Amino acid sequence: MTQDDPSAEISESLVRRLINEMQEPQGPDEKPLEHKPDPVPPGALVSPISGQPVPAQPPPASTAQVSPIRPHVPDHSQPQLPLTPSLPEKTPPVEPLAEPLTPREHMQRAEEALIKLREKMSLLAAEFAQGKLNQAQFDAVYSRYSEQRMITERLLARDPTTQAWQSVVQPGHTKFLKARFEARVISYAIYDRDNATQIAVTGTVQLQQAQVEAVLTRLKAVSDLRGNPGPAHKKLPNDHSVLFVPGDLTVAVAIFSLEPSAIQYQRVQDIHRDFERANQQALRRKDYLTGRLVFPHRALFEEKKF
Repeated sequence: MTQDDPSAEISESLVRRLINEMQEPQGPDEKPLEHKPDPVPPGALVSPISGQPVPAQPPPASTAQVSPIRPHVPDHSQPQLPLTPSLPEKTPPVEPLAEPLTPREHMQRAEEALIKLREKMSLLAAEFAQGKLNQAQFDAVYSRYSEQRMITERLLARDPTTQAWQSVVQPGHTKFLKARFEARVISYAIYDRDNATQIAVTGTVQLQQAQVEAVLTRLKAVSDLRGNPGPAHKKLPNDHSVLFVPGDLTVAVAIFSLEPSAIQYQRVQDIHRDFERANQQALRRKDYLTGRLVFPHRALFEEKKF
């Protein structure tokens, strides 16, 4: 460097001045110069390393397009531990096998079954005497009991230790036979006692009008001479049965599929008595418009629906 070069002198003076400033102590009021980082461009992420910006990233997808985190699917091929401790299942106690019956015990049970059959036959006779059964019901059920008794006695006579009688005395047919042979109302008609005018009818009357008029004429003659003769019944073809129930002002004519029981007879009498009591004023005026009368006998036909 020569003394004639002015730029060299200027550079040397600047270097000396900077060295002097660095060696001079700073005053208490003076603060060190702070280094300001370069401005962060918009959309860029700030790096944890100072002064190193991260390039801008694309915006996140909408929540509707983001796939949820799939739950963990348990592996059922491996044994799973119970969530709560459980006690071991109790095994039911093993019942001891029943000892086979001796021949004497078999004979005793067969005799008890025969005694029970005799009791059923006696009870059936009592039910018929009380009017709970008609003749057809009694005959069907009594024949059933009698057949069971006869077959059981024959089996035991051949082999006292046999068990074949158990299938013979099985219950279950009595209710069916009682329902099968129960008398049901087919038709029910009400007539004026004096002139045989038909007041009301339910069902199909299976008697000719001339037959009805002939019976009502005889009933009226007996009633005028001796008072109310009470109900009368007659057997019809096809095992049907007709019941005439005279009242004070009218006569009820009920036709049954079979001969009714005594209780059914009594029920028809009660129903006809209630009919005359409920419609007494209209019947005395011979006002037979059905809209002004009540008919208790319709309950007999409603029972057939159940």
